[in-house]
Amino acid sequence: MSKLRRHLNGSTPSVIETKSLIDIKAQTGNLYESIAIIARRANQINISVREELHNKLEEFASHTDSLEEIHENKEQIEISKAYERMPNPAILATQEFMENKIYYRKNNESDLFR
Repeated sequence: MSKLRRHLNGSTPSVIETKSLIDIKAQTGNLYESIAIIARRANQINISVREELHNKLEEFASHTDSLEEIHENKEQIEISKAYERMPNPAILATQEFMENKIYYRKNNESDLFR
């Protein structure tokens, strides 16, 4: 089982719930900065899930071009369904952000020109 799937627990909602903008803003002091951090983390989660799914499905890939050999593979279908049931990466990223599990840092603009 992957590290990401082990990271998911029973308290992770699979549907979108409303969040208090005041709570999201309280983490960084700026709502837009908080949303940018959540969006970056959601992209990271999405990339890792996609790579993991492609690696698992690659095991079932047929490298022949014969149409006669195409058939349903129940294991492949179950793997795909399991990934479809996983919460959206934005939901996971928001939960991680609200639980202070995301490390982020600010770049000082004045340091760029020194």
